[in-house]
Amino acid sequence: MKRRIKHVTVLGSGIMGSGIAAHFANIGVEVLLLDIVPFELNEAEQKKGLTKEDKAVRNRIAAENFEKLKKASPALLYSPKFADRITIGNFDDDLPKIKNTDWIIEVVVERIDIKKQVYEKIEQFRKPGTLISSNTSGIPINQLAEGRSEDFKKHFAGTHFFNPVRYLPLLEIIPTKDTDPEIVKFYMDYGAKYLGKTTVLAKDTPAFIANRIGTFGIMDLFHNVQKLGLNVTDVDKLTGPVIGRPKSATFRTADVVGLDTLIHVANGVYSSNAEANDFNDVFKLPEYVQKMLDNKWLGSKTESGFFKKIKGEGGKSEIHGLNLETMEYEPQGKTNFPVLEKTKSIEKPIDRFKVLVEADDKAGELYRKMFGSLFAYASSKVPEISDEIYRIDDAMRAGFGWENGPFQIWDAIGIQKGIELAREAGYEAADWAKQMAEKGETFYKVDDDGKSTFYDQLDTSYKNIPGQENFIILDNIRKNKTLWSNSGSAIQDLGDGIINFEIRSKMNSLGGEVLDGLNRAIDLAEKEYDGLVIANQGANFSAGANLAMILMMAIEQDWDDLNMAIATFQNTMMRVRYSAVPVVAAPFAMTLGGGCEMTMHADRAVAAAETYIGLVEVGVGVIPGGGGTKEMTLRTSREFQKDDVKNNRLRDAFMNIAMGKVSTSAYEAFDMNILQEHKDIVVVNKAEQIQTAKMLAKSMAEHGYTQPIEQKVTVLGREALGMFYVGTDQMLAGNYISEHDKKIADKLAYVMVGGNLSEPTLVTERYLLNLEREAFLSLCGERKTLERIQYMLQNGKPLRN
Repeated sequence: MKRRIKHVTVLGSGIMGSGIAAHFANIGVEVLLLDIVPFELNEAEQKKGLTKEDKAVRNRIAAENFEKLKKASPALLYSPKFADRITIGNFDDDLPKIKNTDWIIEVVVERIDIKKQVYEKIEQFRKPGTLISSNTSGIPINQLAEGRSEDFKKHFAGTHFFNPVRYLPLLEIIPTKDTDPEIVKFYMDYGAKYLGKTTVLAKDTPAFIANRIGTFGIMDLFHNVQKLGLNVTDVDKLTGPVIGRPKSATFRTADVVGLDTLIHVANGVYSSNAEANDFNDVFKLPEYVQKMLDNKWLGSKTESGFFKKIKGEGGKSEIHGLNLETMEYEPQGKTNFPVLEKTKSIEKPIDRFKVLVEADDKAGELYRKMFGSLFAYASSKVPEISDEIYRIDDAMRAGFGWENGPFQIWDAIGIQKGIELAREAGYEAADWAKQMAEKGETFYKVDDDGKSTFYDQLDTSYKNIPGQENFIILDNIRKNKTLWSNSGSAIQDLGDGIINFEIRSKMNSLGGEVLDGLNRAIDLAEKEYDGLVIANQGANFSAGANLAMILMMAIEQDWDDLNMAIATFQNTMMRVRYSAVPVVAAPFAMTLGGGCEMTMHADRAVAAAETYIGLVEVGVGVIPGGGGTKEMTLRTSREFQKDDVKNNRLRDAFMNIAMGKVSTSAYEAFDMNILQEHKDIVVVNKAEQIQTAKMLAKSMAEHGYTQPIEQKVTVLGREALGMFYVGTDQMLAGNYISEHDKKIADKLAYVMVGGNLSEPTLVTERYLLNLEREAFLSLCGERKTLERIQYMLQNGKPLRN
């Protein structure tokens, strides 16, 4: 029987319960969010004369958490309107409604007695066959299932989401000994395909996979930091982006997560005696951590943790770090580590590890201890927490935001070198890893078909990592499938008549080498292939145009070359729109400025749900000059209706550009008219994005794609221009914008109304592109625009001058 999830009940509306409810609502599922009935009336309810029997009182806890869900920042919902998919209630009145649900997810307090009481109530109303799972992170799943009916146990498993649920892709699936294998498969498949998660099959061991490995790594650093004479700022500098981990690194992560949460996991492992003595001591709290716990210095939630915001001279806020010897907060100062300078020119973290562990300073000593301990520990947990090494790497990437898992890092450093580092750190790597090293093997290999394989320690052979039929890994096909490349881009053959254009410049910015590559890709696709995908697997789709090049040309007043560069960009975008083959863009993460324009000009877009897209050029003192202004004008003109207030629709598009608005998700991009209904699609699982884009391009070609014809655009002329000028005058008079902001906005308005025309007129796209280019060029001649561009290049954020 095909199982479909149309309705989910979440029991517990706290941070995790709300996050889970929001994410199911994000994918179009109806959600019932329940919590307990309050024990007492609060002051506000008493003043209103309410009683414990009033619905507002009985639903208060779920209602308050639902309001927090809607206002959360960063947003838990892809779009505010998705909140309508969630209904709230309470356990006492609304639990009978679970008879109509498809999946019950329990997220109540981490006490086994309370969870079992909830399960007892669930059994009274749950219909046979309904999925039931727990989000527990610390209670054995098999213990939770004890005493339950056979049908309950058959459909029960741990489904451990990570917080924040929308943004952290890990979902650990922990079956019990009684869970039906088909149900386990459903949880795994549904999590990946519909929830967009990296689903990892875990065993019912303390802290499962990610928290077990991650907490070990953090606790190991906690013990080593004082021995090495480093401070908390030093460690965070060395354990953040330089090694492919989040900016919050180690100590800041502990503050954000909450020291009490981290300690709960560490104590759980320590008290379970799950580790051999040499590893178990790592989970024992250092003295300074116990003091922090006693002082309730738990991190962000108590405003004091390893870091604390202090009022400095003149009332200015400063971030001080905790001195772990004196237990006083103090300025941390700056420590220079020579090895970090050596790795600045190495773009990918995976290529830095060999250099980092060879450093002869304190940084090198930290890395050797840190990775040696990690390698020994991770290898010792196979097969205890997972039979397959790739699941451990998947869990650490998806749950802790590591760019590379422990076995990938070990491969990069060298298997024998990793074994030596483990020994230097006072541990031994697992015997199976040593035996693998003796045979000269590595943990991972890519086969001739571009498929990733892993070393299976159970039968000492290589096996394909499952699920790869649903996604394409560009790193794997680059060696054998690259058709052409230059310094900033490449073209790969995806098979089935479809090629891919990959941007590979710094920050995936769009300079001359990228535009040259894109034109070559279109030429090649039109001559020899059926379709083109524009996709990459970097950190972001594209940060936009090459600002450094624009600044250099403008400072040197090389107007002819700058005009040519802008025209080349515009013409390339028009080729994307009007090529003889279907072009599908695959935007994700930051898709700004020129990246947004490229997406808008493609025939179709397959956007990752987490796509933050917008025309942000005003932030650097110009208007969208690669066809973005033209395109928003064209799209707005299609929406003009007879007797409609046309200016309102144009004004909305104008405001989005003038304010540099960026969508908080792909779904919000539909509301901004950047992505278009019935044309563009969203995928929640980013790993499947390129494969989906390829299939879409192939389908379009097979269904008789015909090269489009350039369009005409209705522009509104002088009457609408006057309206915009009045608006910008009022904004300036009210001190909402600067004079330079007004100058940019007025030029933007001039282009979007089609110039100084006496009445609404039908014009060509090329006409608008010429106006757009003239406005862009003129603004590049403004000193304040050059200041904005320079500030953005130096600081990574806009200047409002």
